[in-house]
Amino acid sequence: MKSDAEIARDASLLPISRIASDLGIDEDEYEPYGRDKAKLSLRLLDRLAGRPDGKLILVTAINPTPAGEGKTTTNVGLSMALNRIGHKAVCTLREPSLGPCFGMKGGAAGGGYSQVLPMDDINLHFTGDFHAIGAAHNLLAAMLDNSMFRDNPLGIDSHRIVLRRVLDMNDRELRSVVIGLGRRSDGVPRQGGFEITVASEVMAILCMTSGMDDLKARLGRMIPAYTFDREPVTAADLEATGAMAMLLKDAIKPNLVQTTENTPAIIHGGPFANIAHGCNSVLATRMGLKLADYTVTEAGFGADLGAEKFLDIVCPTAGFAPDAVVLVATVRALKYNAGVSRNELGEENLAALGKGIANLEQHLGNLRGFGVNVVVALNRFPEDTAAELALVAERCAALGAQVCTSEAFVRGSEGAVELAGAVVETCNQPNSFHPRYTPDQGLREKIETVAREIYHADGVKFSARAERQLANLTRLGFGELPVCLAKTQYSFSDDPHKLGAPRGFTITVRQVAVRAGAGFVVALTGDILTMPGLPKVPAAAGMDVDAQGRVSGLS
Repeated sequence: MKSDAEIARDASLLPISRIASDLGIDEDEYEPYGRDKAKLSLRLLDRLAGRPDGKLILVTAINPTPAGEGKTTTNVGLSMALNRIGHKAVCTLREPSLGPCFGMKGGAAGGGYSQVLPMDDINLHFTGDFHAIGAAHNLLAAMLDNSMFRDNPLGIDSHRIVLRRVLDMNDRELRSVVIGLGRRSDGVPRQGGFEITVASEVMAILCMTSGMDDLKARLGRMIPAYTFDREPVTAADLEATGAMAMLLKDAIKPNLVQTTENTPAIIHGGPFANIAHGCNSVLATRMGLKLADYTVTEAGFGADLGAEKFLDIVCPTAGFAPDAVVLVATVRALKYNAGVSRNELGEENLAALGKGIANLEQHLGNLRGFGVNVVVALNRFPEDTAAELALVAERCAALGAQVCTSEAFVRGSEGAVELAGAVVETCNQPNSFHPRYTPDQGLREKIETVAREIYHADGVKFSARAERQLANLTRLGFGELPVCLAKTQYSFSDDPHKLGAPRGFTITVRQVAVRAGAGFVVALTGDILTMPGLPKVPAAAGMDVDAQGRVSGLS
């Protein structure tokens, strides 16, 4: 089979004007970025405001493993398959971050014959959204430090600065730094550090906003520091709001591209689900719902992270309610969850598979607890045996879950027709969607609800620091906000080595911080980091570009 890059080069892309026209987008409602990309004007939503929404499909997965699950590939393949069987569908995705692209994953635009294109542009600088987000975030950091340097009129306590600078790259050396060294004119010395851009609250704000006025209001509510009296200092107090919004004036517009089979794809925003809320922008999803019969969106990492946050944070805020959820799994990943080593995943092992299916079953039960209808998509690999596929189907059938085998990677839309049919049928069934907690529950109770009902932990242990922070955030009036737990993606627990469906553990919350502009409170658990490092052999080591500008290794 051809490589992802070869398949992408061989695809026949339509002019982006044709993709827009087929969606019913007027010429003055998009701005072309070359032949293959465009920015969608927010005026589009104003014109379509009275149009009823189409169906919303959420694609999520079991806990990720090095064996791969194919969540994005399934999203793209399903979107194309829905079009293939006669429906009007739009694929909505997050933008890839350069950090994991050059670190562990390579590209993040789908795979095989189910990709979003132009793959190399999307995986690299795309339309510049991440650069704008980083610039807006770092402008606020610079204005905060400048205020302290200029006699500190706001009374900022340098020991209570919570805003760290950002960079869209995995760089562990920048996790903890000392800034302001040198002469007095070089700044106020203090300890600082960097986070990856996707962890920026500006990223979360961009993904949660409903428009420019709302964006500015949210940016103004950001709290980068506290005073000596422990009162919040906001971006509005620093008079940074207007300039930050100006830097984001193009980034706020969702990006229109297409798949390998010319299905429209709206790609916008890129928060990680292990350290943020992990979903594409509300604006992109809302555009899809107004433009198409079916909008297929995706939540990052496993359903314990991205899906939980989509259902508990995004849906209540944006007024969304999914009509169906697709839970993606592979035989290989299920065996890995039972402890099978990577070099043995291609061998039939029914005993290990049976043990690993517990991870799938727990995610399935969790999703049903939200009152949504779920279809299991088994992303098939060539070495999967008939007995293994039958075992997964049998276990899911015993739970009353429909299972569809997907071969979107090797066959494109044709390989996901069965899944598309099942999803359409599921979308027409009644559901009773509801978040897991209500705003009036306290922050502690919300965190404990997620830990017990989603992670299946025995309880939550809060550090002394987290206890103080919870009390202060409640005092400041943030107790009704939803919670966003930052946790390892590899396990239901906060220990990445506990695979499958572990029991008998507690979740440790070491730090809590408000994201007042984004509209949620983040709880850092275990050893989760907001600035990743590169692996021993980074994906970047296998990348190159030839004299014709053709990239390799980005797949």
